[in-house]
Amino acid sequence: MRRLLAGLLLVLCLGGVVPTASAVPSPVRTVTISSIRTTDATKGVITVVGTVTPAPANGTRIPLHQWIPSLKRWQEVAHGYSNGTGVTITTVQPGSIRTYRIAIGAQAPYAAGLSPMISFKHYVWRGMFKKGLLSVGGAGQPQFNVVPPNEGPRRSEADLLANQGGYVWGEVDSTGCRYSRNWLGNLTDGLVRVSLHNGTTAISSVRMQQETEGWLNSDISGVTRLRLQLADIRSGYGPYVSIDSLLLCTN
Repeated sequence: MRRLLAGLLLVLCLGGVVPTASAVPSPVRTVTISSIRTTDATKGVITVVGTVTPAPANGTRIPLHQWIPSLKRWQEVAHGYSNGTGVTITTVQPGSIRTYRIAIGAQAPYAAGLSPMISFKHYVWRGMFKKGLLSVGGAGQPQFNVVPPNEGPRRSEADLLANQGGYVWGEVDSTGCRYSRNWLGNLTDGLVRVSLHNGTTAISSVRMQQETEGWLNSDISGVTRLRLQLADIRSGYGPYVSIDSLLLCTN
């Protein structure tokens, strides 16, 4: 006993330490995002499917993080609960291009884990006039009357009018949008043409008979200045069309 105490005193005097067992790092789970997609473009629902291996206890809370550029930090926007190695998380978000990841907290003997980041373009339907009109024009006393917010909160409805033989157009910023869907109600006492343009270049058009309804839909990928135009072909009083127009956008 005296020899053991003497040995310890000698180690301390020489500035040494008593050996201890080496620290063993906790094993880490593998966390991945298997898929991320927009599952309801009208409501803005994103569905994320992930995997965690080895599987945590069923019902383990798995957060979904979104990178917020303005705050320069990650923020939890939703969460799901594990079922075996899988987890499904849904969240409602406005149109956006954002970066996501999923996470799991530490569970003995496993350390906390994060999935690789993934960037996702989330396209959501919004009113064509949500961001207002860039410009309007035409001939024959053109009128492009967007329904005010208190009457049309979706910002998608407008009435287009002009005198006999005239035409009217309005332009919107369509940057970040890839599709245009337009319901048309022709109140004209004759034949008209409704068209979509990339600036002044026509993309798609439809002729409408007197007092009929119809659709004008088109891919607008890459179009940054979308023009919607109504022109008289043959009428007694001039073209008059009501529209309900949506854009599929990331903004």
